[in-house]
Amino acid sequence: MVLFKHLFLLIFLLFSQGAAAQPDVPAIAAASDLKFAVEEIATRFRADTKRELRLSFGSSGNYYQQIAQGAPFQLFMSADESFVFKLHAAGRTEDRGTLYATGRIVLFAPQGSPLQLDTAMAGLKKALAAGQIRRFAIANPEHAPYGRAAEQALRKLGLWDGLRDRMVLGENVSQAAQFAASGSTQGGIFAYSLALAPQLAKLGRYVLLPEELHDPLRQRMVLVKGAGDTARAFYAWLQQPAAREVFVRYGFTLPQADSN
Repeated sequence: MVLFKHLFLLIFLLFSQGAAAQPDVPAIAAASDLKFAVEEIATRFRADTKRELRLSFGSSGNYYQQIAQGAPFQLFMSADESFVFKLHAAGRTEDRGTLYATGRIVLFAPQGSPLQLDTAMAGLKKALAAGQIRRFAIANPEHAPYGRAAEQALRKLGLWDGLRDRMVLGENVSQAAQFAASGSTQGGIFAYSLALAPQLAKLGRYVLLPEELHDPLRQRMVLVKGAGDTARAFYAWLQQPAAREVFVRYGFTLPQADSN
């Protein structure tokens, strides 16, 4: 009986230590326009806190569907705040989150493209009429907020119908940027934050498009119910001055204090 008690105690201690040793490494779902900015912020967070994160970048619409169906993300950084509101209404988040940035879009031409850039996209219209645009990249408007903004801008300037059959759709805005910069297209529209990254900036030219051409890209983040301490710490970190400075450097507009 004594031996049994000692064996039970040993097993209990082993399992307790195993559970305690499990690292708190939260899965973070972030819109792909955030890739370079959030990776930079996360690097500083890891160094200063000695905590680890598992970052995933993709389409906000796809992440919304996954989280709604129970995917184990602890923090969702959406490029469209409506997805956060829907998750909150469905009881999947702790609250309505916080607005962390507003995004912009650019018209991009890769090296060697005949496309002339201007804010009214007159050069795109001219190149299209001349048959110089064979392929044009945007993110899929069905689930990518930046793709929807690109479609709105093209429709507003009367270019959508002429480009529809030439569209190369990225699964997310990061993939659309890769298509636009690769030289396999004559241009594309994607996130300003990606165009500012050195990896892409060296591959072509871009012009920042007017905000009036599309609905505001209000980007909101939220903690999913059950989020752990590390996810909460990173959520708070993202709202600190050092992180906000990184967002500004990547072309985002910061919200006013009373805009949530």
